[in-house]
Amino acid sequence: MASAFNQISKTALVSLTDGLEGGRLTAPYKIIGLRQCLPEPECLAICEDLNRLKDLGLQPNQIAAMLRIVIEERDSAQQTADKIELVWTGPETEGAHSRDTGVVVRELFAQARMSVLVSGFAVFQGKQVFKTLADQMDSEHGLSVRMFLNVARAHMDDTSNAELLRRFAESFCSEHWPGRRFPQVFYDPRSLVLGGGSKASLHAKCIVVDDERAFVTSANLTEAAQERNIEAGVLIRDPVFSKALRDQFETLVSKALLKRVPGIS
Repeated sequence: MASAFNQISKTALVSLTDGLEGGRLTAPYKIIGLRQCLPEPECLAICEDLNRLKDLGLQPNQIAAMLRIVIEERDSAQQTADKIELVWTGPETEGAHSRDTGVVVRELFAQARMSVLVSGFAVFQGKQVFKTLADQMDSEHGLSVRMFLNVARAHMDDTSNAELLRRFAESFCSEHWPGRRFPQVFYDPRSLVLGGGSKASLHAKCIVVDDERAFVTSANLTEAAQERNIEAGVLIRDPVFSKALRDQFETLVSKALLKRVPGIS
């Protein structure tokens, strides 16, 4: 397809196609005829491309059919673009098209009505990070919130699992959660394994809201990650992807591969 057709707006492309289909534009194509369909600056390039296609033997209705495909492809690309948004923390460059991580996280929490899944590796200044979510939980009594967080065991620390979980729950409730209602919090038992053999971390960082919107990011659940560090993520407005992501976690819970932290309620 000649490149000039990809340079004009969708409105102009539709008008051009309608003109070809309706018989208002016929070969040989001239600028004076195209002015009824296109802005003046675009007429010359389009005229040249139309006549090039005419010389290849294409009739107006055939060119119009090709342009309809271009319009459909452009619509499909726009629908995909509307579903995906770059989310960024850090220095901004001129012409960048992204939204701040902290803004997106707070917006997601504020929009939640039915369910929120939050997964993160590190939590710091949680009362600030979770303020919007806690307020939403307190006002939306039907809102279910599940968090998947890493419970760490320091190197060479032989403290019992029960004691590490107790300390984690106490710290979460007193230092990181600002609301009256508490979320359900889960952890990966492998993070508490003594020794290095099968030890693992819960390192996924994502948010799923109402099975409609999913945010996957490099940013931890910290003020620094959401406001200052260089972090990159993507916000996806797609129910199929969002539910699939949540189901990954829920399946691990149902198989007892992720377990609930006791003492948070």
